[in-house]
Amino acid sequence: MPVARSERLLTLLQTLRRYRRPVTGTVLAEETGVSLRTLYRDIASLQAQGAMVEGEAGIGYVLKPGFMLPPMMFSEEELEALVLGSRWVARAAEPRLAGAGADALAKIAAVLPSDMREMIDSAALFVGPKRRDEDKADVSAIRKAIRLERILELHYGDEQGRISRRRVWPFALGYFEHVRIIMAWCELRQDFRHFRTDRIIDMALHDVRYPRRRAVLLEEWRKTQDVPVEN
Repeated sequence: MPVARSERLLTLLQTLRRYRRPVTGTVLAEETGVSLRTLYRDIASLQAQGAMVEGEAGIGYVLKPGFMLPPMMFSEEELEALVLGSRWVARAAEPRLAGAGADALAKIAAVLPSDMREMIDSAALFVGPKRRDEDKADVSAIRKAIRLERILELHYGDEQGRISRRRVWPFALGYFEHVRIIMAWCELRQDFRHFRTDRIIDMALHDVRYPRRRAVLLEEWRKTQDVPVEN
C-alpha cells in the first residue's frame, strides 16, 4: 500500500533526527523505504517547509537544530518510550535529574491532545526497584564538570578498600543497573580510568578547564574500549 506523502516526510524527519552527522541519501532512502529520486524530492519538500536540512547529493544530509515537530505527530510507541524513559530516570538517576525527567514529561503531556495525555497517564510500563547503593558524591556536580570540561579531584576508595587522591578529566557518566560510573582521563595513571560514584569519599570541582576537549576524549575512549558510536 502506498505511503501518504505526509507520513513519508515525517518518517524522513525522524530518521534525520537520529543522526548527528551527515548521512548519505542512499542510507536515508534505504531506511525510509523509498527510491533515491523520491528521497531527493522529499528533502526538497522539507527544506521548502522550513526544515533546516543541510547537505547535497553525494555528500550527505543533516538536520540542524531548531525544527520542531507538532506534538500530535508522536506515535503510540514513541509516547510509551518517553514514559518508560522518564520512569527509568526517576529510578536510576539522582534526585535532581530524576525531577528533570518528570518535568520534561509533564511539559510534553501539557501540549498533547487529550487522548494522548490519557495514553501517558495509563501507560502500563514499569521499572524495577531503585538501586540500593547510595552515592556519597554530588552526581549533579559531576554532570556539571562534564558539561563545563572541568577538573575533578577525587578522594576515591577502590574495590580492595585502598584510598587514593585522583585528579581526573571527566567526559562521560554511565548509568548502569546498580552503579553509576565516571569515564575520565586520570592524571596519575596517564590513561583512561573508570570511577564508581558510590566509591567516591569526597570530591572537589575545580574551576579549571582541563586541557583537552571532551568530544576528543570521548572519541579516543570509544576507540580504546571498542564502544560503537551512537547515531
